[in-house]
Amino acid sequence: MSSQHGHSDAHAHNAHGSLKSYTVGFALSLILTVLSFGCVMSGAVPQHLVAPGIVVFCVAQLLVQLAFFLHMSAAPGQRDNLSIGVFTLLIIAIVVVGSLWVMHNMNLYMMHPVMQSTSSSIG
Repeated sequence: MSSQHGHSDAHAHNAHGSLKSYTVGFALSLILTVLSFGCVMSGAVPQHLVAPGIVVFCVAQLLVQLAFFLHMSAAPGQRDNLSIGVFTLLIIAIVVVGSLWVMHNMNLYMMHPVMQSTSSSIG
């Protein structure tokens, strides 16, 4: 019984990251946060590239946090968690894209007030 208990304790210990792993993840998260902030506040990035830059840094930080803090990977023991994470991201993407589509169509097809010009009433 104790050998089974020792095996599960070793397996549970390996499932968690080390101090080095957490430190690297924290450092990468801070760097990506500073880069995002600098992208907006420095003025060095052209205005039309600010939003795509923030999105790139956001996705990179999401991946860093999933890998270093939530320990998601393609390892055989983590495939269930990875598939649940991918499914969750799919549902979130469907909700966000669907909401944007509905709002765009509402704006496009709502009746806007028509401005009457004086030149059309003369002729």
